[in-house]
Formats: sequence, C-alpha cells, structure tokens
Amino acid sequence: MQVVREMTAPAVEFVKRHRDPMTVQMVRSTAAATVAYIIAVRLSPEAAPLTAPLTALLVVQVTLYSTLTTGMRRVNSVVTGVVVAILFSLLVGLTWWSLGLLILASLIIGHLVRVDEFVPEVAISAMLVLGVTTHGDTAWARIVETLIGAFVGMGFNLLLAPPVWVEEAGESIEELARRVRQLMLRIGEEAAGRTPPHHAEARLHEARRLDHDITEVDADLRQAEDSLRLNPRVREGLLHRVVLRTGLDTLEICTVVLRVLARTLTDLTKERDPERLFDPETGAVFEELLSEIADAVVSFAVLVTTSVSANAESAEERLASQLRQAAATRDKLARLLFEEARRDARQWQLLGAVLTEVNRILDEMDTEHRTRRLFEELDRHSQAQRERLPRLTRLWERLRRDRRGASPRPQ
Repeated sequence: MQVVREMTAPAVEFVKRHRDPMTVQMVRSTAAATVAYIIAVRLSPEAAPLTAPLTALLVVQVTLYSTLTTGMRRVNSVVTGVVVAILFSLLVGLTWWSLGLLILASLIIGHLVRVDEFVPEVAISAMLVLGVTTHGDTAWARIVETLIGAFVGMGFNLLLAPPVWVEEAGESIEELARRVRQLMLRIGEEAAGRTPPHHAEARLHEARRLDHDITEVDADLRQAEDSLRLNPRVREGLLHRVVLRTGLDTLEICTVVLRVLARTLTDLTKERDPERLFDPETGAVFEELLSEIADAVVSFAVLVTTSVSANAESAEERLASQLRQAAATRDKLARLLFEEARRDARQWQLLGAVLTEVNRILDEMDTEHRTRRLFEELDRHSQAQRERLPRLTRLWERLRRDRRGASPRPQ
C-alpha cells in the first residue's frame, strides 16, 4: 500500500497543479502567444512580428469574461497609439520636444477613449511607431499584428472554454469557516477557566487577523464570479454568484461580530482579573455554546458551497438542527448571565454585550434570513439588468406574454 501511495502521489499533485490558476494561466498564455506568432509570420510584412504574441500574451486571461473585456480595451489602446503616431509623423519628426508632446497627447487621448489600465500602452505604441523610419508601413504592420494577437487571445478562450473556479472559491470559503471555528473553540475553552488578560488579548489579535483571510477569499471569489460570466459551460451563473457572494458576506459579518465578542471578553477579563471570567457553570455553558456555533459556521460554509441539490438539502437540515441546539444553549446561558448580573451588577453591560453578540451570529446564519437575503439579491440584480438594458427587457417580457397567451388554457 505504501508503494501504491508513493506512485499515485505525483499523479494527484499533477491534477492539483492542472487546476491551479497560475499553472493554467501559464499554459494558456504560452500556447496563445505561440499561435499568434505563427499566424503573424505569414501575414505581417515584418521579419519578426513580436507585437502579435505580445498582445496575445497580455490579452489571454484565466476567465472568458476578463479575456473579452481586456482584449477589446487593449486593441483600442494600441490602435489609438498607432493613429496618434501616424498623425505626428506627418507633421514633425522625432525630437525631444515632439516625443514629450506625443507622450502627453497619447496619455490624454488614452483617458478619453477609456482604455482604463492600458492608458500607458497608448503612449508606448505611439513611441514605437514614431521612432522608426518607414512610418506608414510599420504603423499598419503593428495594427495587423495587434489585431492578430487580440483575436487569437480571445478566440483561444472561445474555442477552449476556460475552467470555472467555483470549486476553488468554495474551498477558500470552507477554509475560512474552519479558521473561524478553531478560534471560537479556543475562546470558549479559555473562557471556561481562568483566563489571563494577555491570553484574551491574543485571541483578539487572532480575530483581527481574520480580516486578511477575508480579503484573500474575496479575491478567489471574484475570480470565480468572472469565470461564471459569459461562460458556455455554466448554467444559472447568476444564481451561483449570488449564493457564493451572500455566503461570504454572512461569514464576514460573523468574523466582525466575533472580533467584537473577543474585545468584550478581553475587557471583561481585565475587569475581573485575577478572578475567573465566569462562574464554573456559566463558563461551561459558554464553552458549549461557542462549540455549537463553531460547528454551525462550518455547516453554513458547506451549505453555500454545495452545488448538488440532495447534498444541499442535507447540509441545510444539519445547519438548522445545529442552530436549534445552539439557540437552546443560548437561552440557558442568558439565564446564567442574568443571575451573575444580579449578584454583581458592576459588569452587567459587558455581560449583556456577550449575549447580544452571540445572538447576532446566530441570526446571521439563520436559514430563513439567508433565504430572504438571496431573494433580495436576485431581485436587485434583475432590477439592475432591467435598468441597464430596458429595450431588451421589454422585448423579453413581451415574448413571455405572447408565449403564455398562445398556450392552450386548461379545460
């Protein structure tokens, strides 16, 4: 068995690397640049038409949506720069003042034609064309090479649909949920015993570091959202995007509330030092509650990243059961905290804050709350689409009314 595992390990590693965004990007960019150069050698009058593979290299992206948008902006920037250089070549030669004027004019025009991040490319293309001797031939050759590279880059993703990065985004969301769970378990375990103030402060710093994890997961989710747009391999792409985005928003809110809870516990620990943070019974119930909420956080992440309906239903049932159990434990903790506040009213505000923050996390993961949020986001996207494309929306609604009118009525 050990030999079999050693033989299969390289294959598993190859599959993982094959799905890695960086590996896919390198392979696709290399292939697109090579194909663009082969075509440009046959069509361009230049001996070494390197503009074509350069354009293809910059146009090809991991997702189809970014490829189309980037390709059009890049072609626009290069062609604009070439046209500006042709106009300058007809009026002046290459001098220090004409070069400076050319760069300034190219940057201004680049902002006017809205090429976004490719504004410097307008000036670069203009300088390269103005610096050669045969202005007209080189300019048109550069335009041809740019078009070849852009069309090869865009066609590469049209013919070979790029992968969908939903699975990678789901793994990032689940990994974030597991980190939140581990932090909740540590906070609950320490709160049940004698917690030194510096231990509580350490948990607070860990909760603050979760913001960095949220940023990384958000980047993975943005890539997944782009991979779902205009991708022929995906059905119901909007639903997938909304489910993942709202799920990450809920986890982000939970991490923020957890950070506030850690701060409240830190302040309470300093107030009661060197005494225990809670009474033994209250501490045990608080530890139990955080353990149940931590498990619910992971179940929530599994629910929002599950695509198969049967698995989603089982994940939703498990989450609902865990939330009911946590609510019962929360009620028990509320009674114990109330009794503590009656015995010693000096920290009643902090004790009430602990219960409020726990309630907020439970409310955010509630299944009914999540369903309302999903419908609100879907309605918002539909409204935005109707406002952006009013004519197409009216045409689609008219076709639907005609279809319902043409269907036979039930007897």
